Order: sequence, then structure tokens, then C-alpha cells
Amino acid sequence: MGQIVKISGPLVVAEGMGDASMYDVVRVGPQKLIGEIIEMRGDRASIQVYEETAGLGRGDAVESTGAPLSVELGPGMMENIYDGIQRPLEQIRSRYGDLIARGIEVSSVDREKKWEFTATAAVGDKVSGGDILGTVQETPVVLHKIMVPHGVSGEVTAIKSGEFTVEQTVATVKTADGKREITMIQKWPVRSGRPYREKIMPNVPLQTGQRIVDTLFPIAKGGTAAVPGPFGSGKTVVQHQLAKWSDVDIVVYIGCGERGNEMTDVLREFPEIKDPRTGESLMKRTVLIANTSDMPVAAREASIYTGITIAEYFRDMGFDVAVIADSTSRWAEALREMSGRLEEMPGEEGYPAYLSSRLAQFYERAGRVKTLGGDGTRLGSISAIGAVSPPGGDLSEPVSQATMRIVKVFWALDSGLAYRRHFPAINWLNSYSLYEDVLSDWLNDNIDKKFSAQRVWAMGILQAEAQLDEIVRLVGMDSLSPDDRLTMEVARMVREDFLQQDAFSDTDAYSSTKRQYALMHILREYHIRAQDAMSRGVGINDVLGLPSREKIGRAKNVTGDFENAYAEIERDIISELAGLTRAAAAGSDTSAKEVQS
Repeated sequence: MGQIVKISGPLVVAEGMGDASMYDVVRVGPQKLIGEIIEMRGDRASIQVYEETAGLGRGDAVESTGAPLSVELGPGMMENIYDGIQRPLEQIRSRYGDLIARGIEVSSVDREKKWEFTATAAVGDKVSGGDILGTVQETPVVLHKIMVPHGVSGEVTAIKSGEFTVEQTVATVKTADGKREITMIQKWPVRSGRPYREKIMPNVPLQTGQRIVDTLFPIAKGGTAAVPGPFGSGKTVVQHQLAKWSDVDIVVYIGCGERGNEMTDVLREFPEIKDPRTGESLMKRTVLIANTSDMPVAAREASIYTGITIAEYFRDMGFDVAVIADSTSRWAEALREMSGRLEEMPGEEGYPAYLSSRLAQFYERAGRVKTLGGDGTRLGSISAIGAVSPPGGDLSEPVSQATMRIVKVFWALDSGLAYRRHFPAINWLNSYSLYEDVLSDWLNDNIDKKFSAQRVWAMGILQAEAQLDEIVRLVGMDSLSPDDRLTMEVARMVREDFLQQDAFSDTDAYSSTKRQYALMHILREYHIRAQDAMSRGVGINDVLGLPSREKIGRAKNVTGDFENAYAEIERDIISELAGLTRAAAAGSDTSAKEVQS
């Protein structure tokens, strides 16, 4: 027990806390507000409080729980929406009304609901941490695996199938220290990463259905990515699309300091979206962490760690998990505020000197791993995608620069593209992916052996357009050579007919990687064959006026059997250009005869 000696916003300083430890959870004041010790100096503890501190006074009691901030892990998390410290908002609303009173204590996982537990282990089995004892069908699409807690190993002496609450014993394990009763719920400290057997190279792409991502700037399963952009450029739009369409088993969506209406959009949209992989509602495999901008800033940090810990738990079951954090800049602002109140030496622009290390601690918990338990072949992954909100879109500010040094994929959003209604508004000249080489083998083997070559061609066309664009602005399009005019037109087709995607179209909102390759193949074939036709005397205006170009523009909205439809478009292109080439040859022969005569 200690006593408050200082209050500064979400920071509370208490004396008499000599027996407490760093990162212990404490209860502050008569309302038992939840806080966490973030600094110890002698018996004086600095505490960040995750609830509003109004009404606290000097001399109020502070009591340490003796345990770090932890999350409860077990059946019942799926389809739930939590605040930053894993309090279930739906249960709070049903019990206490629309407003969250301070000091409320509600179990993160329902203690009363009974789950059908199906045992997969048997009496006499030797088990250790991470081994699967049984399963629970948590939702129609998520088979929740009940694992032996880490640190427990021994022989199963009792296990049975049936209906149980999360606190009832489902198995008993005889360990070196005696019998251990296993329930379906675990606790884990959020600041400590869950252990695994081995981290492996992320060499399988995370297929998102977004053409500019999958084709030009891919991310691997177990990879890290950042989505920076100014206000209104579509960060939330991009993250919603990734959450909806990525080929992952579980989505953990963290709203970190964002506006409440954005989380409301998620809550309204996700239950109505039909998951293309399962046919069920997308919420059946989603966990939401909601920490909005009007909640205490200290809870932003807790929400990030809560989300990544829940993701690690599902990763250990062998699932592929996507963690969507919107936005890490709000978390960095909370770190800056707490650092200032702690009177620490500030770094660049007032951010703490340890900003980069804190960001790295979050992103390094992503990855593709061989999990503990079993025979060592169970694989799981966490793909971490964080939004960055630089003021005015200035990517030179500290949070953007620190994030760029950590993540492997950078999808730079452009407000100019967003204002032109080009979505996703990812700027192809400022973005990059360091997974291209690692993923090339998988894409060439599983999609088409020319996939990497096609990506190189597309980027070359877009970069050539950027160089020619300066000339066009100065002296106009007519001053360009025919080859350059063709390059500009093909680049426009790549931008509008390939990169631009309609999230409200049932056909265009999601595009499989095979379909992306086939669509890009049409564009490339048009470019190559048009160049050949022009070298044989066909005029640029004839090439640009092909009737089949209209079909290319509509190709991304083709429903049904796209492969045959795209093959027919390609045949039309070849046929029409061949006709132009024959006509040009006939015309040149006639001209030669006239000269001779």
C-alpha cells in the first residue's frame, strides 16, 4: 500500500511502494482505478492510470496487485469488442448502461457460458506447454484449441469431453511439483512475448485481394507493414480492406486513439460482410480492441500490447493472424505525453528517446513461427500492419522515420490520389516492399513463372510515366515521340484499369492473385504487340484507337469465368493489331510502286 503525493493528468506518483515492481498493476484511489507502474525510484512509484484521474487527491491509497498487466485468453474472445485493458464493452453496456463508469471490473472472458469441449489428448499422454488437450468450436469458422499452459509438463491423469465453463477443470496433469488442474482459460502478461520453438523465414505471401499490394508491394505472412499518410488519404480505408479480404484465419483490429466513428464503421460493416473464405460473417473470426481518442491516452499503449498478445495466443494454435493497428502515431503521442510528465530528457520533436525501441518491441512480435507443442510441425504467423499519421503527410517526422527503419513494407498514401478518387491511394513511386525477392519463388511457382517479370515491367512503365510527365506539363503531349505517347497511354491504363479498385463493387473489391496476373498480362501484351505494330509502320493513333481497348478497361469487372474472357480479349488485341500491320504493309507497298513509276 502507498499514498498519492502527486497527480499530473494520467500520471500519478505514490510513495510507500517499495515492495512493488516495475509494470505491476495497481489500484488507485477509492474507486480502484486501474494503473500500471512505469518507473520506480526508491519507494516512489510513477503510475500511468488507464482511467480518468479527476477527483483523486493527495493521500489517497494506492494498492499494488503484485502482478503485471495481463490478458485473459480462452473461448469467448472471438466476436468480442474490448477496450484497451480488455474489458468487454458489450457486457459493460448491458450491465451498467452506455457510459463506462470508473473502476468497473468485468471479466474479460464470460465465466458463466458453457462450451462443448472435445478432448483430443488421452490419459497417460506426456504433454508440455503448447500441446493441445482438446478443442472448442468457438464460432462456425474458428476451432479454438485448448493448450497446456507454458511451464506445465507431465502426464495426463484425467481428461474428459463435455460442457464446461472456462473455469472448470477439463484435464489434470501430474507434474514434478504435483497435480495441476487445467482449465480453458489462461493469463499472460502483455509486455512479454509468448514463446515459440523457432522463427522461420516468411516466404509465403499474404494475399489481400488488393492489386497494388499483391502485385507491386507484397507482404509476407508473418511480415510487417506500415501505412503512412496525411488526414483524409485513406489509411482506414486501406486497413479495412486488408482486414476484410486478407487470407488469414484471425483478424485482431486495434483502434488506438482513433475517432469513435471509425470503430463504429468497423462494428457496422464487419458483421454484414460475407467472408469470401468461409461464407460466414467476418466478425466470426475478428477480435476488436477499441481505444478511441476520447479515452485516457495512457490506455493507448495498453491496447497495442493487449492486441498483439491475443494475436500470439491464436498464433500458438497454428493460425495465421493479422494485427491491424490504427494508428501507431496516436500511441507515440501518448508516449510523448507520459515522457513529458515524467520530466524525461526529450528526443526529436519532444518524443522520448526510446520511441524507436518501443515501436520495434511491437513489430518484432510479428513473424512466422514453429509453435511449441506437438511434433514441431505446427506453423502460425502474425502479420503486423500499423497506420502512421504524420502531421500534414510529412514522412520526415520521427514516428514515420522510426517505423520505416523497422518494417519491411511501406505503403505510402497520397492525398492527391485520394482527392482524385483513386483508391487504394497508395503512391507507387514512394512505396516499397523488401519481401519481393523472398516471395518471387512462391509467386513464380504457384501463380506463373512470369509473375516477377510482369511486376518489373509494370513498375518500369509507371516510373517512365513520371519522367515523361514533366515534359508533358511543359510542352504538351503532342511533342512526345510515338513510342513515348504509347508509354504514357499504357501507364494510364495500368493506373486506371489495374491499380484503381472499387471497394463497393462485388466483383472488383477482391481480386485473386491469379486474376491479377491475368489482367496485368493483357496490359503487357497490348504494350508489347503495339510496339511491334508501330515498328512495322502502324500509326500511334490507330494503335490507341483499337476497339479492344474498351474491353481492357472493363476487364476488371468481368464476372464468372475471367480466364476465358481475358483470353478472348487477348485474341482480339492480336487480331486487330495484325489487321493494322497488314494494312500498313499494303500501304507501304503501294507507295513504293508509285515512287518507282
